[in-house]
Amino acid sequence: MFGWFRRRPWTATDHWALDLETTGLDPERDEILSCGMVPIVGGVIRWGERYYRRVRPGGDGASDAVAIHGLLPDEAAGALSLEALVADLAERLAGGALVVHWARLDVRMLRRAFREQQTPWPRPEVVDTAQLLARLDRRRSLIEPGARPSPTQLAQARAALGLPPHREHHALYDALATAELFLALKARLG
Repeated sequence: MFGWFRRRPWTATDHWALDLETTGLDPERDEILSCGMVPIVGGVIRWGERYYRRVRPGGDGASDAVAIHGLLPDEAAGALSLEALVADLAERLAGGALVVHWARLDVRMLRRAFREQQTPWPRPEVVDTAQLLARLDRRRSLIEPGARPSPTQLAQARAALGLPPHREHHALYDALATAELFLALKARLG
């Protein structure tokens, strides 16, 4: 009942803003092409500690997705194995929180990758910026009944909060965009 005073501030937990580029939207069938992560430590984005890796696709649907996301065939050929990516992520996610825009797809893709590599899922706290936008909308509706809901696409949500455009469909820059959106939402929501 009185546990509120024990609650740690969100800035006490390291967060990793993450974005995946994939061969499609089916988390049980499609593959990860690249992974971008940007750390948020103490409420500050640490761009110098960013993480970006291309992942070697193994399936037939990879060539179209590689073209969409701007990965050249030789870049995809020199990419990490899924096993190496999972090992990297397991280390980074231990004890931290994950920040993702529309988390459901990316988290399901990650969980499947961990399962396929027989690596325990580190069970990070997951913060979905799309859900934070919905929370902001609920608060806004109390002050401005009938206010239009926030856009849910990453670029439009950022613009609605006054954030600048970013390079889209690249895992690292989408992760940075998500980190900035997260901080803007935390500033508004407390």
